[in-house]
Amino acid sequence: MKTLIRTAATVAALATAAVACTSTTAGTPPKPRASSLGAIRLVAYTGCDDLLSGLREHAAQRVTPWGFDNVMPLAYMEDSARSVTANAKTSTPEHSTTNVHEAGVDEPDVVKTDGDRVITVKDGVLRIIDTATRKVTGSLKLTEGENGPGVPADLLVSGDRALVLMRGGDIMYKRMAGFAPQGDTRYVLVDLSGAPKVLSTIKPQGSYVDARMVGSTVRLVTRSQPDIAFPEFKEDVSEAERVKRNQAVVRQAPADAWLPKIEITDASGAVRKDSVKCERISHPADYTGTSLLTVHTIDLAQGVTAAGTDPISLAADGDIVYGTGSSLYVASNPRWWMPVVISEPAVETPATTPSSGEAAPAVEPTPTDPPVPDTPTPSPEPTIPPEETEVHRFDIGSPGAPSYVASGKVPGRLLNQYSLSEYDGHLRVATTLTSPDGKNSSSAVYVLKADTLARTGEVGGLGEGERIYSVRFIGPVGYCVTFRQVDPLYTLDLRDAAAPKVTGELKITGYSAYLHPGAEGRLIGIGQEASEKGRTLGTQVSLFDVSDPAGPRRLSQLFQKDSGSTAEWDPHAFLYWPKTGLAVIPLTQQTESGGLVLKIDDSGVTKLGMIKHPGKDEYQAGIQRALVIGDSIWTLSYDGIQVNDAATLAQQAWIPLR
Repeated sequence: MKTLIRTAATVAALATAAVACTSTTAGTPPKPRASSLGAIRLVAYTGCDDLLSGLREHAAQRVTPWGFDNVMPLAYMEDSARSVTANAKTSTPEHSTTNVHEAGVDEPDVVKTDGDRVITVKDGVLRIIDTATRKVTGSLKLTEGENGPGVPADLLVSGDRALVLMRGGDIMYKRMAGFAPQGDTRYVLVDLSGAPKVLSTIKPQGSYVDARMVGSTVRLVTRSQPDIAFPEFKEDVSEAERVKRNQAVVRQAPADAWLPKIEITDASGAVRKDSVKCERISHPADYTGTSLLTVHTIDLAQGVTAAGTDPISLAADGDIVYGTGSSLYVASNPRWWMPVVISEPAVETPATTPSSGEAAPAVEPTPTDPPVPDTPTPSPEPTIPPEETEVHRFDIGSPGAPSYVASGKVPGRLLNQYSLSEYDGHLRVATTLTSPDGKNSSSAVYVLKADTLARTGEVGGLGEGERIYSVRFIGPVGYCVTFRQVDPLYTLDLRDAAAPKVTGELKITGYSAYLHPGAEGRLIGIGQEASEKGRTLGTQVSLFDVSDPAGPRRLSQLFQKDSGSTAEWDPHAFLYWPKTGLAVIPLTQQTESGGLVLKIDDSGVTKLGMIKHPGKDEYQAGIQRALVIGDSIWTLSYDGIQVNDAATLAQQAWIPLR
């Protein structure tokens, strides 16, 4: 007998697969478990006794012979040209900001600017660069010993305060799988007013999910699992007995095992420890008890006060965060279903999807029937969980901790935060639903009431046999791209929440992996060109005319053969400056890497040139981000920051970061 268990690394690889993996019995697809979708309500625990009994029993039902199922859910805009505010320096140049989903809601990134300074963090070191002199004026090492290199970190900045979000684990794996090892997350508050210095360090239990900042107030979402030590694994103990032993351990665990902990160190080195109170933890009607989401609140203008991070928790999973000025949404994508299969022999067969060129999930072996001497009974068909997404909404319109509003469920899986959009009292949600056997898929947009998250309308049938590659909601209109061999760009009329509808469809080769609003009636797409059979050929930038919702058309296409861009999966890497139509995307191809500089106007996309950095390889020289500051383009790579003239692209300065 051989036990087949998929690892977290396998799960990360499956994140890019077009269909979900299932196992079959005698060639028959397993039947999905029926589920009741619609509004669900969170219920707060009355106290620690209530919390403990509920979490113990729910978690015991999820325990396996190896402990908890530790595989986390698989886990990405308008570029606002900032105006000079009344209290800003009169000499502050116009500048771009981080490319974010919602205007006025900042998102963490590796570099920030206020026009006078560029602040970035790399390898555990924060640096401040003066934009006038183009020199590093301050630096601060945030890690000890040799732990800096490779530590991923992002920034949020308000005035003279920066919050550095540090997490363990490789950044690429983090972005694919949506989690980092527990205990490796730190939030460091830094004073930037003079020589940068640490004001406080916050270590929450669990892994960093994401954060949003409105004004100077940051809401941070972390995920934690109960701290329970299971008995040592022994080969001579049956799986059934191991499950019983593990369940017994769970049912005896104290409430403290679940309560998320937090440790705050102030500037003097004094340490304060706390945990989320039982009555500040809520749960949905159906939950596993194996994961808790915690929302922390920090006002950068005030720093960490006596209230600490004022945390509240929810007994749920979550891997996608979307925020508006008054709402914070945390969505829990369905887990990839990975049954434990006992088989002899256990063989995984790799496969590819000919139409898309992507790696397809490996096929599970068919389980053997248990030996029965007299009257063999067929093995029962495995029951797989429904593919559905939970969405939780919190009100962040007031200072202090957010308040829970409602929760809801929709069928299918989200692509990223752009699959969510709040507008006119409703939340629009775009998902792809894959059949249990992985052979069929279809996408839909659901409209939910924002105050209850009850469903009011839906439009389905998008991209039969395909999956969503990009989504963008702009006011009452939605745009959705699905892909397998050709790229249907759908336009959606969402004005009537009870009756959303498809108004137009454009089929072209390739796909757009990111959609960005351009000038009036224009939509920009960043993605890949593909052959008629679906084989990707290289980066393409498309300009669509969407002024007529019934007849979207492509006005212009710029194609770079055998190339790729991180802007396809990381919108923060895309720069668009509406004032001049300037756009920059990172580009990696066989012969060179750098920043592809474009001019995008009402009629077309034009290549202006490439900005290249010095470096020994494409990783060091590859462009990660681009900023507009005054009349210059600032680009960031691993080795440094380069400044180029925005009109001529002539190099003006090189600022090393190593």
